[in-house]
Amino acid sequence: MRVTVAGSSCSIPRIGKACSAYLVEDDGFRFSLDFGTGAFANIRQYADYDALDAVVISHMHADHFLDLIPLRYAIKYGPRRRQAPLPVWVPPGAEAMLRTMASAFEREDGDDFLDAAFDVREFDPAKPLPMGDGALRFCLTTHYIEAYAIRYDRNGTSVTYSADTAPDARVVALARETNLFVCEATLLAGAEEAGGVRGHSSAADAARMASEAGCERLALTHYSEDARQADLDGGARPLFAGEIIVADDHAVLPV
Repeated sequence: MRVTVAGSSCSIPRIGKACSAYLVEDDGFRFSLDFGTGAFANIRQYADYDALDAVVISHMHADHFLDLIPLRYAIKYGPRRRQAPLPVWVPPGAEAMLRTMASAFEREDGDDFLDAAFDVREFDPAKPLPMGDGALRFCLTTHYIEAYAIRYDRNGTSVTYSADTAPDARVVALARETNLFVCEATLLAGAEEAGGVRGHSSAADAARMASEAGCERLALTHYSEDARQADLDGGARPLFAGEIIVADDHAVLPV
């Protein structure tokens, strides 16, 4: 099992970097956790659009799903052909939002914009979701909209993705003893969110959650161009004894 970072930026992409997307490859099965702005071009270096088996979206902020649009054009018009529409899993209630957005695009040859390329489905966060030979589990996070952390397990090996969240005991529980915890670290050291409403974590917050969960390794991601060493691994190191990785686009992380 391995995770390739296809997008490590927060909502404002760092120069030359993409927003949230993480390609999970396990025994020939390939799926992406999120598919944010600019990530499709990066993912294509490792698994092109005819080789993806699924996309799973954590929440409906644009920096986590917007590159579904170029992916759709590639599947419909690109030279490679899929045997079946690509399964795209979205949170409860998100299909309607996705279809509302897609309705702004003109119909082509009478096809529904999304259905021409995708099999859009809503996951049930209360139930495991089979994914290849493994399964996904979900939990709500503390964010500005409904968002879900996601854990993938197969044969005792796991990766957990925090999505966007303030420190949250539910995320800690989901990540318990995971091999790799991919956690957002949007907030700079000492920074506070506007209005005092929490929806993101700092590297220190991520490290505390990783330590409480007993994770083996921590990958810090979803950070801005203003982030420095003190905001990332420097902020996490005093609070987490395991390996700390500052995720960057194209980093390949064995699990």
